[in-house]
Formats: sequence, C-alpha cells, structure tokens
Amino acid sequence: MSPAELRVSIRQGRFRGPTAGYGQGCLQGNLAILPAALAGDFLRFCTLNPKPCPLIGMSEPGNPGIPSLGADLDIRTDVSGYRVFRAGEEGYTPVPNLSDVWRDDLVSFVLGCSFSFEAAIVRAGIPLPHFEGGKNVPMYITNLQAAPSGPFGGPLVVSMRSFHPSDAIQAVLLSDRYRLAHGAPVHIGDPAGIGIADLMKPDFGEVPELAPGAIPVFWACGVTPQMAIRQARPEIAITHEPGHMLVTDLSADAAEFTLGGVWPASK
Repeated sequence: MSPAELRVSIRQGRFRGPTAGYGQGCLQGNLAILPAALAGDFLRFCTLNPKPCPLIGMSEPGNPGIPSLGADLDIRTDVSGYRVFRAGEEGYTPVPNLSDVWRDDLVSFVLGCSFSFEAAIVRAGIPLPHFEGGKNVPMYITNLQAAPSGPFGGPLVVSMRSFHPSDAIQAVLLSDRYRLAHGAPVHIGDPAGIGIADLMKPDFGEVPELAPGAIPVFWACGVTPQMAIRQARPEIAITHEPGHMLVTDLSADAAEFTLGGVWPASK
C-alpha cells in the first residue's frame, strides 16, 4: 500500500497493526500531541534534543492536518493506535482514534522514526532479527539526561540492535545519513556505560536475540519525549502506541538532512 492508501485503511479501521515495513520507503513518525499552552516548551525540548526528538512536522492549534506530511492526513484517525494520558491518572487509555478526545487547543508534533534507517540497513543485506520477525525493538532507560525545557525533561531512552563487528560499522555509517530518523548511535558496546544493567530485561519493546560475538549498538529513541511528557504531567497528552507510527508522504530520503546540535558523548 502507498502511504495514502495505508492511512485510509487505518482511518476505516481495516488496519490496526504495527507499521514497520509499510509505506513504500516513506518517512514514518512518532506522535506527541499537547495543549497549546505547553507547545512552546515542548518545541524547545525537541530543538535542544535533536537526536531523540528529530522534529519533522508540527500542526497549528486545533488543526488535525499537517499538509507538509500528507495532503489528506488527519492526525485524529490516521495512526493505528493511540495512548491518551491525563494528569492525576495512572497509566494511559488506549483508543483507536481521537474523535472523542480532540480539542481546539491541541498541537501535534511528529518526530522522525528509526524505521527509516532500519530499512536502509536491511537493504544493505544486514540482518535485523526483530525486523524480520515482526517484533518490537528492545528499548532501555539510560542514565543519560535529556536537556530540559520548562516542565519537560528526564532520561534518554535508547533502542538497541546487535550486529557482528563488520556489520556494526556499516550500520553506524548508514544510520548517520538519516539525521531526521535519530541519526548515528549514541553508544556502542558495554551497556553498563549508559546505565543498562541487563540487556535481556528491556524497559520497553521485546527481549532481544543476541548472537554469539554480536556487539550491542544503541540509538536515541522516540520514547524519550514520551518520558518527558510523563514527567511534565500535562492536563492531557496523546502519543502513538509503540510501533504504530504515522506514515507520511515524505520519502525516507528526506531523513538525510543535517540537524543542528550534537548529543553529548556517553560517559
């Protein structure tokens, strides 16, 4: 399916699954929706943290469309799974669309997704077991801290993929081209160096498959802004279900833009 056809299928309730491998090479995005009163602080958070929060689109308050990402796109219906968070409530409420919660002051942010550089790695003939098995990549909360902005802040979350040494080098070089899809890794090797005690116990996603001699490689992850939103505890916030991304009309090659800012080296 083309991106537009996939969005229609999601809008009509015919597609509800993860979007890895869909969209014919188009850029996919993480979603964060917040009240307009917090939009300025969150925009600055994205600017200060371009590795985990590569901004590819932003709406006007109350407008469910983002024409630069898709002429027919409707943020209220075109993601295959949403999570609604409310201040004072534990956890979140999963909803299939936003028709019952949409407000005129909501601002949508779309952030680049690692699916773009994963596709490039697969095209290069480098195996990604979670990708081939239709699983969610393992994700971990680290001891690295995002640069704060207003009420937004918290730890950097990373996603992990393991490779044989020669493949790891190629994967690093390939991902570095995709600056709007998290770019190059933030850490390679010993997970304890960024505060991860056990690779087999991810905080999000699924348990990884680790081949003998494989090197773990860690990329900044789009769950980071979700952690920042949880810390800010806004009146209402909406994100996507992990793996259920917004598929845009932009070619994945659009992710090869250079971003300002450099993530600090791991210690």
